[in-house]
Amino acid sequence: MNKCVFLDRDGVLNVDNPAYTYEVDKFQIIEGVPEALKLFKDNGFLLIVVTNQSGIAKGIYTVEQMQACHEYMQKNCNSAIDWFYFSPYHRTVTNSLMTKPGTLMFEKAIAKYNIDINSSWMIGDRGRDIIPARTIGIKTVQIGDEVEAHELADHKVENLLQAASLILNTKAFCSTLVSS
Repeated sequence: MNKCVFLDRDGVLNVDNPAYTYEVDKFQIIEGVPEALKLFKDNGFLLIVVTNQSGIAKGIYTVEQMQACHEYMQKNCNSAIDWFYFSPYHRTVTNSLMTKPGTLMFEKAIAKYNIDINSSWMIGDRGRDIIPARTIGIKTVQIGDEVEAHELADHKVENLLQAASLILNTKAFCSTLVSS
């Protein structure tokens, strides 16, 4: 079985833009992200992005524009990401278990990559990132303060490099935390 770090995209890997991030020339990889991804890869983790991309359903941008941003990220991060799962839906258009806080993106990755949830982590900046991971039993790390009290992660850090340090210093990547 494989250990994995699930990653939200906007606010974790790239600078979040409330008006959506879909143009490569405006896609800013957060400082320290390439180094953090390399640390995870060097320690045997799969890296899987699970991201809501509701701007597609709203007609703001296309799948091709989103994919161009992902290609840019891969080019600038030594192709560290193993797979990008995305939900193009928005609740005003359709309800989908793909959209976080639904668990379907996680479930697809777990099945496809034979992921051991007890050795895996989710890093996100919102409650909608933490909730599905907690539901499945994956340990969680939140970046920043954008999470409601009832949606708090197991750990809180300021950036992905700190998250990598925290995870890689956790003894044997074992399940020692209690999620509520």
